Amino acid sequence: MSSENDVRGRVVVLVLPDVNLLDLGGPVQAFDAAAQLGAGYRLEFVAAGPGEVRSAQGLRFAGLEPLPAVEPGDLVLIPGPRLRAPGPDVPEAAVTWVREAVRAGARVASVCTGAAVLAEAGLLDGRRCTTHWSLVDLMRARYPRAHVRDAVLYVHDGPVSTSAGIAAGIDLALSLIERDHGPALTAAVARDLVVHLRRNGSQRQISPFLEHRGHLHPGVHRVQDHLAQHLDLPHTLDELARLANLSPRGLTRAFTAATGCTPLEYQQRLRLDLAANLLAETTLTVEAVAARCGFRDPRHFRRLYGVHYGRPPSAGRNTRPAARTVHPDH
Repeated sequence: MSSENDVRGRVVVLVLPDVNLLDLGGPVQAFDAAAQLGAGYRLEFVAAGPGEVRSAQGLRFAGLEPLPAVEPGDLVLIPGPRLRAPGPDVPEAAVTWVREAVRAGARVASVCTGAAVLAEAGLLDGRRCTTHWSLVDLMRARYPRAHVRDAVLYVHDGPVSTSAGIAAGIDLALSLIERDHGPALTAAVARDLVVHLRRNGSQRQISPFLEHRGHLHPGVHRVQDHLAQHLDLPHTLDELARLANLSPRGLTRAFTAATGCTPLEYQQRLRLDLAANLLAETTLTVEAVAARCGFRDPRHFRRLYGVHYGRPPSAGRNTRPAARTVHPDH
């Protein structure tokens, strides 16, 4: 997970001819929702040619900006166009611009067939990547130096991220938001979009930040939001009860009825989930992770982590931090 100071927040969306609307709209909606929640993302829409582009579904986009200069920390997002084969229909100006963007220090992320732009630019050579299932074999044949994966939702490999078809672009966007701003904000975005927050193959498929939120009790929701936003701080039952406008006993009863667990159990699940992400995505020590997640005693944290995940915190380290894949549910 990047620190907030490392994130410039600029998302440059390359709108290609015959772009698929959901490839564009899904990730853009996720970044916009994150911005509304304080993430600081700024969306720009650009095109390689004239300022009007026709989508694959017939909707026309006007007023698109020309290809801009990019800077370190910028994110270039490439929604997929309707392609029957990768390569021939990709504008050369877009290929050159994307290649230069990475050289300038930008991150790039493709949705679905947008991987063809990255491949044409040579950015997938030696990298793990994915694309729409119907293009996997074509990509492997045309770009033999790319390690094209199938049956995955998305792949991160260094500054280059790729996703599978259509709706997987939302999963990719959520993963990028999580890297930039952490699981709590990402879970809020996923709730706003009414989608599941999916994790990698070694983690649970639905985040605890999203579980137990299907009830309609406003006081319990306020307590859940407060706990998610202040995981590093201690909380008393009296303090939480005041947030819910209930007595401590009333909160415990309402919280358990709405979620199936007590406020303390819920807080502990959130803290352990955040700890698992920090262990996988950062180089923080186990002691630092424990403190970041509100555990005052590292020995207590190690014990709880072992009981919850069946392994010590040291085993939660990502053995390949430069590349991350997420497998879809079957």
